[in-house]
Amino acid sequence: MKNIHEIEIKLEKEWTDALDVTFKKKSKDANVDGFRKGNVPKDIFIKKFGIESLYMDSVDAVISIAYKKILDQNKLIPEIEPKVDIKDINEKSITFLFTIVTKPELKLGEYKNLGIKKGKVTISKDEIENEIKNLRSRYAEIVIKEKGTVEDGNTAVIDFEGTVDGKKLEGGSGKDYPLEIGSNTFIPGFESGLIGMKVGEKKTLKLKFPENYTDDLKNKDVTFDVTIKEIKERVLPELNKDFYEDLGYEVKDENEFKERVKKDLKDRKQQEVDDKYLEDVMEKAAANMKGEINNEIIHEEIHRMIHQYEEQLKMQGLSIDQYLEFTKQTREDLEKMMEKEAAKRVKYRYLLENVAEAEKIEISDADAKKEAKIMAETYGMKENEFLTQFGGLDIVKYDMKMRKAMEILKNN
Repeated sequence: MKNIHEIEIKLEKEWTDALDVTFKKKSKDANVDGFRKGNVPKDIFIKKFGIESLYMDSVDAVISIAYKKILDQNKLIPEIEPKVDIKDINEKSITFLFTIVTKPELKLGEYKNLGIKKGKVTISKDEIENEIKNLRSRYAEIVIKEKGTVEDGNTAVIDFEGTVDGKKLEGGSGKDYPLEIGSNTFIPGFESGLIGMKVGEKKTLKLKFPENYTDDLKNKDVTFDVTIKEIKERVLPELNKDFYEDLGYEVKDENEFKERVKKDLKDRKQQEVDDKYLEDVMEKAAANMKGEINNEIIHEEIHRMIHQYEEQLKMQGLSIDQYLEFTKQTREDLEKMMEKEAAKRVKYRYLLENVAEAEKIEISDADAKKEAKIMAETYGMKENEFLTQFGGLDIVKYDMKMRKAMEILKNN
């Protein structure tokens, strides 16, 4: 591919200087008979330890020098970290071979007038009622049911003991266990078998373990002796001022409340419609681009995504190795799983960059600084602190440019 550049570079003075610096560092701790540490002549040091003992640290010292020279001399802007090989190495010079991948040559296709229709948002009365039901359920109180029997949706506090083949079932008993009826926590027939029972009532449930259970128990008969200790029920809040305030709604009555719920539903569905429209537009516009994206660039994006995922796992107190162990996956499985999304992200990024270029979108320093100030205030940070964490003013400019390109796609 045209955007893969293999370039050799030979360093002489920089290399010998690096060898001298490495020698001075290593000679401070070198044990050579007849010489104090730090006073070993270079020729004696090399005779005992070999010139090769200086190579590794010296390579680390000059590789960045070689890389910068190549980029400056060839006016290259790399897309990913380069691949580096050492072609030749001796006490007088070192020759590197850099494989540098620059931005792929992608030709922007049609990105306007794509014929994609945006969906329309409608809100039905049933949707409003269901949303109100969900809101009330979220703020429901769990209270002791003073009278009546176990019903679907209640929480039954139970003592239970299971028996299989006349023996106590290991792990199949409990005291004061809160079981939500309808949660399907226990095997089929257990929860439904408690419906209609009263506090203090005892019952023997004769059930069978399902086919998809563990090998030692699947399809086996099991008996549970159950006692109802307490029944709890969910009490939904009334549609009143207290409930509206709990939700953070400034409304006066039920009609205003329903209008607010309708507006929130409409806003949420509108956002979903907008997101779907943008995704459809970008997908089609990206498909219209001509050219090929290097696998190396996609793999770099995969590694970036995995790193982000690692950070998310750390916030949950997990390492990537623990996650892989829990999910019975390998790192290769995770990379494969992320490959399609990574390829899409890379293609969309190049699409937006090409649209920005075609539309001659430019962001001034003044506009970028204004945006940085707004973003810093949003995150409750000082402006310079925000810019440091975000990556600098150029990243703010890039982000603004991409968003403007997105708006152009959305409005055509």
